[in-house]
Amino acid sequence: MIRSRVEFALAGAFVLLALVTALMPAWIEVVFRVDPDAGSGVLEWALVTVLALLAVIAAFRGMRDYRRAARTE
Repeated sequence: MIRSRVEFALAGAFVLLALVTALMPAWIEVVFRVDPDAGSGVLEWALVTVLALLAVIAAFRGMRDYRRAARTE
């Protein structure tokens, strides 16, 4: 059960980071004081895509582990 909760928490964190990056893409330049994509925004959208994919993976793993733990109890 703890493992599934950790995975659900990670999924939530990934979703939150993806939303923040999608809504305020300049946070990377502000926080790290670099502009790695020279203002094109490609890095930000790649990051949103990766974070969204990680959120989906973590959520599915959390559901799988939750179901597995519920069966054994």
